Amino acid sequence: MNLRLSRRAFAVWGRNALVWKKLALPSLLGNLADPMIYLFGLGLGLGSLLPEVQGQSYIAFLAAGTICASTMNAASFEALYSAFARMHVQRTWEAIMNAPVDLDDVVAGECLWAATKASLSGAAILAVMALLGHVDSPLAFFILPVIFLAGLAFAALGLIMTALAPSYDFFMYYFTLFITPMTLMCGVFFPMDALPAAVRAIAEWLPLAQMVLLVRPLATGSVPAAALLHVGVLLAVTVAAFALALRLTRRRLLG
Repeated sequence: MNLRLSRRAFAVWGRNALVWKKLALPSLLGNLADPMIYLFGLGLGLGSLLPEVQGQSYIAFLAAGTICASTMNAASFEALYSAFARMHVQRTWEAIMNAPVDLDDVVAGECLWAATKASLSGAAILAVMALLGHVDSPLAFFILPVIFLAGLAFAALGLIMTALAPSYDFFMYYFTLFITPMTLMCGVFFPMDALPAAVRAIAEWLPLAQMVLLVRPLATGSVPAAALLHVGVLLAVTVAAFALALRLTRRRLLG
């Protein structure tokens, strides 16, 4: 597929950022409320009943997983509901393409913007984690690029669904059949070792699991095992999903 990407993608990113600035505070609070409820509700409540998990308190274990789940959800919501509104309901994409901006740049800008919002959400939870004393090493700073990379992967996956969706209701299938199972299977709430072998073999290759396997060791001050493999899988998912999202979007909007 012939890609026609340019720096104009950053102009699309900038346009979305300017609109978001008007609602930045409620948007951030909305993205943080749900993961914080899980973090403190399960981390403090359930954590008081549990022994250490993988050599750390349950709330510390859960906090690293919450960073990953929050990143996934923030990128997915932006690439699904918000991008669909701009593409189909408000027809903002069509208006942008009246300027010298290709559809490729619009889709790339949307992907970058969703990853940026996901990074803000994940970084905020990392900051809370540090304030609670659950960040043990400067290696935790490497969590930030992991958050952005994973945000790109989940944004690209979400844009595939956006290109296919006839309405907002379509996204419920994606969350029910893909996002929710990943949240439960990929080590956010409990170690993947607890899964049956066949399920674990699948779960370990899912993008959320790749992120968890990078973030949790970095949060405790250790270098992740097979770090290059996990980064490579996330990069491969990003590139493949973006290419497919772009192809489907071209077919939908350009015929």
